[in-house]
Amino acid sequence: MKPELVILAAGLGSRYGGLKQVDAVGPSGETIMEYSVYDALRAGFGKVVFVIRKNIADDFRKTFTDKLAVNVPFEFAYQELDMIPDGLVPPSGRVKPWGTGHAVMVAEDFIHAPFAVINADDYYGPEAYQSMAAFLSNEGNDTSYAMAGYALGNTLSPHGFVSRGICEADDDNKLLGITERTKIRFSEGRIIAGEGENQIPLSENAIVSMNFWGFRPFFFTRLKELFTEFMKTGKDQLTAEFYLSTAIDTLIQHGQATVEVLKTNASWFGVTYQEDRAAVINNIRNLIGQGLYPERLWH
Repeated sequence: MKPELVILAAGLGSRYGGLKQVDAVGPSGETIMEYSVYDALRAGFGKVVFVIRKNIADDFRKTFTDKLAVNVPFEFAYQELDMIPDGLVPPSGRVKPWGTGHAVMVAEDFIHAPFAVINADDYYGPEAYQSMAAFLSNEGNDTSYAMAGYALGNTLSPHGFVSRGICEADDDNKLLGITERTKIRFSEGRIIAGEGENQIPLSENAIVSMNFWGFRPFFFTRLKELFTEFMKTGKDQLTAEFYLSTAIDTLIQHGQATVEVLKTNASWFGVTYQEDRAAVINNIRNLIGQGLYPERLWH
């Protein structure tokens, strides 16, 4: 059974200033997501599930349906406020869904095999998909998961702050925990997180999560349990988010999951800010020049 791919594409790109998921960066109008799908197919993935909001569904269908329909099976899952376990009620006044953990949860009905999760606006590189596909294709128990681990220095934007999950792993590359750090940037030749008295120096070789995970279908059971707890303890918070990385960290700390860190030396790039777009276009052009991708992905 081929592994499947879930692409988290419901974000509205507030810092980017537009719907970056459908923004063309390739020479034939390709988006970053299309290079992700292309890499996943070459690595052996068999299906793609896009997690989106209903209010951007038309833009998605116009951009991807014709190009992908003859190349890969794909489906759309919708992340909306009412897409929550039975018995739970969204708090009055809540406008946005609950973040990355909730986004993965709504894909459950479309997933029937071990699966990977990625962000729509991140380029991860072919190596990461190959490693993840190999992990997911091997026999594993229901609570054995994986994470693509990147060196922090390969994941920063020159145009502003970023947030990263700083990872701690043991000698067997098993994830021990994740600490979310915000406002990470280069400053005077070093990498720091936070501001003022809360500034923390970070190593450029620190392993970080870029939200590229591998799971077994049983993960949905645990995720719904954690989301239910989250709603019961914080459901009145109108802006609280249910982060995927926090859910995974909770499972690790309670001995309910193991996560293998699949380290890669690849350089990440993405479009957090509008100013990132020119660099992404140039990076794609360089990769095409190296023969990694054809001039036109789909025919």
